[in-house]
Formats: sequence, C-alpha cells, structure tokens
Amino acid sequence: MPRRIVIIGAHAAGVDAAAAARKTDRTAEIALMTKQKRAGYSPCGIPYVIGGHIPSFDDLVVFPPSYYRMMKLDLRLETTATNINTEAKTVEIRDRTGKEAALPYDSLIVTTGAYPFVPPIKGKDKKGVYVARTIEDGQRIDKALKTAKSAVVIGAGVIGLETAAAFVERGVKTTVAELLPYCLPAMLDQDMANVVQGMLEEKGLRLIVGHGADEFLGDEKVNAVSVAGEEIPADLAVLGVGVRANVELARNAGIALGETKAIRVNHRMETNVKDVYAAGDCVESINMITKRPTLSQLGTTAVKQAKVAGTNAAGGYAAFSGVLGSAVTKLFDVEIGVTGLNEFFAGRVGLQTIAGTITSKTKADYYPGALPIRIKLVVEKESRRIIGGQFVGGEAVTQRVNALSFAIQKHMTIEELAKADTCYAPPVNETWEPMVLAAEMAIRKL
Repeated sequence: MPRRIVIIGAHAAGVDAAAAARKTDRTAEIALMTKQKRAGYSPCGIPYVIGGHIPSFDDLVVFPPSYYRMMKLDLRLETTATNINTEAKTVEIRDRTGKEAALPYDSLIVTTGAYPFVPPIKGKDKKGVYVARTIEDGQRIDKALKTAKSAVVIGAGVIGLETAAAFVERGVKTTVAELLPYCLPAMLDQDMANVVQGMLEEKGLRLIVGHGADEFLGDEKVNAVSVAGEEIPADLAVLGVGVRANVELARNAGIALGETKAIRVNHRMETNVKDVYAAGDCVESINMITKRPTLSQLGTTAVKQAKVAGTNAAGGYAAFSGVLGSAVTKLFDVEIGVTGLNEFFAGRVGLQTIAGTITSKTKADYYPGALPIRIKLVVEKESRRIIGGQFVGGEAVTQRVNALSFAIQKHMTIEELAKADTCYAPPVNETWEPMVLAAEMAIRKL
C-alpha cells in the first residue's frame, strides 16, 4: 500500500516539502491544502508589485496548476484543516462548500506558516487599515492606493519599509512609525540603522522612531493616525509590525511548542509526536552561533526546512543544520543585508564583542558609477571569531552577505578574513575588498 503523506499548508514550505517527498518516494499519495484561493506563490514580492517593479500579482505564483499535476500532488485549495487526530492519524478538513472529511496519513507535515500581528491600537478595525501578508491583501492595498494621497505604515521592519518605499514610488506621501528607537531593529545595530534612515529620508520617506501609533482616527474609515501627539493624515494605513507563528492547530493536537512559542522540532524536522513533521514560519530553529532556539521566519529557511521534512516524511534521511538569519532587502536603490548576530543580540546572549566598520566603494573610486557601501563586522572578543555582519550599499550586498555566511559557518577568525585572497577589477570592486578593510579595523580594536 502506498505511503500516505498529508501536508497542511501549500506555500513556500508546503510545496517544497511535497516536492522533496515526491522525489524520495515516487509512489506515495501526497495531499496538500491551503485556506487560500491560490497556492505556491511568493508573498515576498507583494511590495514590489505595489511599487510597480513587478507587473502583476499573478506573476508571484511560482508553482502553476500544471506543476501539481506533473508531480502527482493532490492540491486542495480553499480547504481548512480543523483538527489533527494523532492517535487515529487523520486530519479533519473542511472545504469551501462546508463539506467535511478526514484524511488518513502515515506521515504528516505541518507548514501552517505565520499570521500578521495586529497590536491593540484603538481604531484598528476601521476601513482603510490593512496588513500585507497575502495576494488578496496586496490587491486591496493596490486598489486603495489608486485614490490615496497619504499613507502611514506602522512598523519599520523589512515588510513595513518595503511597503512604505513602494507607496513613495507610487507618489503617495508616506510616514513610518516605529515603536523601537531605530528602523530595522531585528537586523541592524543603531549606528547602521541611522545610515539607512538617512538614505530613506533623502528619498522622501518620513520615519518617526521611538513612537508607535496611538490611534487610527476617522469615522468608519481611517483618515489620520495619531503618533506621539501628532495627527498624521492617512488615506490608508498598513500594519507591518511582524508575524506570529500559526500554531493553534498543532498545539491543540498535543504537538509541543518551544521557548519561542513556535513548534519545537529536532534536526530532522520531527515534532514530539511520531510521524509528524513541521517546517517554515510555524517552527523554531537553532541559531548556529548561540546554539539556542530562535525564530527565522524567512523564505530561505522555510524551503530548506521543507526539503528536510519532506525527505524524512517519505522515508529518506536529511538534516537541517540551523540558521544564521542571513537576510537582504532593497529599498529604493539601497541594498541592506545581514548575517549572524549584531552587537545588540550578541550582548543579550552574553557574548563580548568588538566591531570593525568601514565605508568604501563598490567599484574602483575612479570608475564611473562607483557606489558607496558600508560594512560592519561583529567579532567575538575571546575566540576572535566572526559572528555577524551588516551591509548597507548601492549594490553587491547579497554576495557579500553570502560570503560572510560561509565564513561564519566555517568558524573563520577575523585574522583569516583579513588575509583572504580576494579579486579586483575596476568595474566590479576596489583593489582592497571592503570586507577585508572592515576586518582590519576590527583587528586594530582587538
């Protein structure tokens, strides 16, 4: 009898888990489901459709219907998993017509993702207050922008700033309010965040830091947002204050959560319940540096975990090695990237650090089009190991983040990075690789 694999969720983690399971077991019966009308699309692209860089929301669909047929996957759209019975090994489901059924499984993979956090701000239920998580959310925002002249975004994390930048590109006067003292607080230290804020303000985006929204004003529809005593006009407002792991279904089934309040898994993405795996935004990961649980709600993490979960659920063997939190974004023409720990988070786990920071150019100084790039390397004092990096520049940020991620994973010391054999040609880099110069700055402090 073929192995029966059921996957709850059909986006980045769910579809990649299904693909890995199919490659591992060609005869398995694989069913996956989503509450949404579409599966297998990239929500990361939503701000770039809103900003006009991507022509249509339809372009965000990575896996078309033909893919599921080709891979012999039973995809169920607009279908909700209502309960997991781990003793009977069934998933109770309800489709869009209200019809209920029970799907039996031999292996279950939970990829329920995350949901937008909505803080208890007065007036949050007014018309014109949005979140940006699904294609439908994006379409509603896009429609509202067509007549909007002003907007307020709550939260200066990645999603908040990408959305705000898109609004400015659409000609809408936009203000961002961030409760914490600086922008991108989960990625950057304050000195690097200040550089980013200056660049964003030059592009016409207003940032208020150290103050959240107090109230959404207006009658039925929002027309202003109260921030630090100021009433800021807003034809629409977007909540971009982060997401929370969607774990209610798992918790009700007796699947254990970890200290981050996401699903706890081992290196094979197994939960505490036999034959139940989990992957993506709903699970916690282990940080490679601290060896402690952390949340890494990134698309890259989701697909890597999904490949491991799908392989193991289908009878193969795979392991997930943990996360560094490598991430990158582009706001207007500025690229911002990070990997590892920043000084703030290193301090919170008791690591003593020093940092080397340098501002350089992405090409030879005399070559036309050379753009500035600022690099900060974080080094653990005792071991002299590199444990993090932050990059803000006009180009070539992604590959530097990737290179530093390799270095951190291989436990490279700052002296070893300073001696790295790097390349140079006037159109693509300085004679001295900027990361090497930042390493030398750190060594001087040591």
